[in-house]
Amino acid sequence: MENLNHHFKNAVSKGDFSRRYLGYLSRLLQEINLDIVSQIIETIELAAENGNHIYFIGNGGSAAIASHYANDINVGTRARGVAPIQAISLTDNLALLTALANDEGYNRIFVNQLDGRLKKGDVVVAFSVSGNSDNVLEALEYAKDYGVFTIGMTGFDGGKMKKMTDINLHIPTFKGEYGPVEDVFSIVGHLVYTFLKLDRRGKAELFQLHPIFAQKGA
Repeated sequence: MENLNHHFKNAVSKGDFSRRYLGYLSRLLQEINLDIVSQIIETIELAAENGNHIYFIGNGGSAAIASHYANDINVGTRARGVAPIQAISLTDNLALLTALANDEGYNRIFVNQLDGRLKKGDVVVAFSVSGNSDNVLEALEYAKDYGVFTIGMTGFDGGKMKKMTDINLHIPTFKGEYGPVEDVFSIVGHLVYTFLKLDRRGKAELFQLHPIFAQKGA
């Protein structure tokens, strides 16, 4: 199995390393389980149709990815006549995160936000390249105990999280290769968001063509 260290050592120039990195990333993308991606889209669609919330969590780069997913899926998929998807990142409120970390412990920053907020039919989406982030694992345990559907995205060997979630999209790499794994997380996010956006725009067009709507707009 190839790895980034191998490509770095064998690259003859910065441009050659760039080519090798992108080639490696391309191969990781080709190995994605598209059935799982479809399941992720279907789960978000179902939650949206039922008016439920989708919560995103992660640390570090994965926290930024959680925020990016929530932004794209909430704002980017909005269409006239179609209820917006209630996508929320639990990584965005710095004051809240630091208060929880200071008062309750860093491992409680997500579970304490979910406590009292989760409802049946909601979805928790967790990002952890290592699959072993304690605060993410605690939040997933809480969600599972509550009966909420969980989605995980992992890298390396998947860690503990790989087997904890109802759906897991795993990107197998050598340990320490955060960059390529997070690259894939981001690309999958744009894939999911784009499908949802185009699908909901199609539904919005049907809504606008509905005779009752057309009559009101006349």
